[in-house]
Amino acid sequence: MSHLPSWSRRRVLQGGIAFSAGLTPMRWLWAAEQGTDITAQLARYMVASRSMPLPEEVAEACKSHILDTFGAMLSGSRMRPVQLAIAYVQGQGGTEQAGVIGSNVRTTVVNAALANAMCAHSDETDDFEPVTKAHPGSSVVPAALAMAQWQHRSGEAFMRAVTLGYDTGCRLLMALGPDSVRASHRSAEGTAATFGAVGAAAALAELDEQNTRFALSYAAQQESGLWSWVKDKDHIEKAFDFAGMGARNGVEAVTMVQSGMTGVADVLDGTHNLLIALSAKPQPQEMIAGLGSRFFITETAIKTYSVGYPIQAPLDALLTLRKQHNLTADLVQRIEVKVPSDAIGIVGDSAMPDVNCAHMVAIALVKGAVSFADSHDVALMHDPKMLEQRHKVSVAIDKALDDPAAPRGAIVTVTLNDGQSFTHHTRFPSGTRENPLSVDAVNAKVRDLITPVIGQDRAEKLIDQINHLERVRDMAALSELLSPV
Repeated sequence: MSHLPSWSRRRVLQGGIAFSAGLTPMRWLWAAEQGTDITAQLARYMVASRSMPLPEEVAEACKSHILDTFGAMLSGSRMRPVQLAIAYVQGQGGTEQAGVIGSNVRTTVVNAALANAMCAHSDETDDFEPVTKAHPGSSVVPAALAMAQWQHRSGEAFMRAVTLGYDTGCRLLMALGPDSVRASHRSAEGTAATFGAVGAAAALAELDEQNTRFALSYAAQQESGLWSWVKDKDHIEKAFDFAGMGARNGVEAVTMVQSGMTGVADVLDGTHNLLIALSAKPQPQEMIAGLGSRFFITETAIKTYSVGYPIQAPLDALLTLRKQHNLTADLVQRIEVKVPSDAIGIVGDSAMPDVNCAHMVAIALVKGAVSFADSHDVALMHDPKMLEQRHKVSVAIDKALDDPAAPRGAIVTVTLNDGQSFTHHTRFPSGTRENPLSVDAVNAKVRDLITPVIGQDRAEKLIDQINHLERVRDMAALSELLSPV
């Protein structure tokens, strides 16, 4: 194992001068450490980011994504995957360090991260990064919440940690190549989750550079995620694969290092490193490209509908046509949905309603909207009237939609009984960076998700607290707002 030098007094003084001169920590690190290895540069940025003020637009995006993920966790806490996860962590026992959201259960910080992350992805309302195909919020925010509660960190520290987690998770996929990951039968979502969680957890644990490098190594050893999740019919393993596994792994890596365990210091660039192990054509510089200036949390989309992300654009297109032309189900002969090449394997003929594109389009046609309840109603999949409409819907690949600039677009063509047809192409569904939701719209989405779980009064207080998260002195103080009525 190689030994890395600690920061010298001279380097710290240089840093102080740089900060006082108005340079960002990352620019100083680049100036001071040109030519050093990838693991070192990333670790030093991770340490520096704890004291780096977030640009205003990044802070606002961060609060929206945190609130959106809290909404996903609370609404998901009533789903079957989470009930099983809660029963599992209760059976594990252990020191009470952090709470499980939507319940009165307290457990270890590792198990709290696991259960809360399964909450976040159990009902398909969590966020999505279109380029990498990661679902960063569902692993990063739960991992950060568990650590922040345990370590009694402030809302500001929580925000910086979450922002860092989005960056470390998404950058790993950029370094591996998102398409290369999927070509190797791996899940982009599962691959990103562990590195996202370890980024957030390491920041809140306030690890120094050496221990941050060790934590990255422990996280790398736990990297997993197979695309076999598409065969899950109950959304239980999927909630673990996308979120629970990564949150648990990242927090576990950090707490192991906190306990004094040492590790390998160059896991991203040394012999047998993570990038060459998982990719035939790795791009190591992507791990550090734009650190401190490019923030993936601003590029991550917030879902409008609680369905698999490749269904967002088809729903947007169908509902647009329905409104423009006053369409009703009895007027429609057929609906053709065109999606990118990789979408069929995700939202094709699934047994789960919220990841079945044809079924969700049929609901939108009949009802003119897609509610949270309808997207999770398995009985609707067997309703004769809904099946009649679903048979009108075909979902097919259109390679012209494999557009890196708009990777989750869709084209919907509706043909009427009289032969008329109407087409709409949605390149960027609402909630994307190109078509963002306002703060009020995010608040409204979350309010609908969480009020049935925690009541109207707590819901309004929680929304206000997250919208002003920089004022929160101790994240543990939010616990009482996260338990059921």
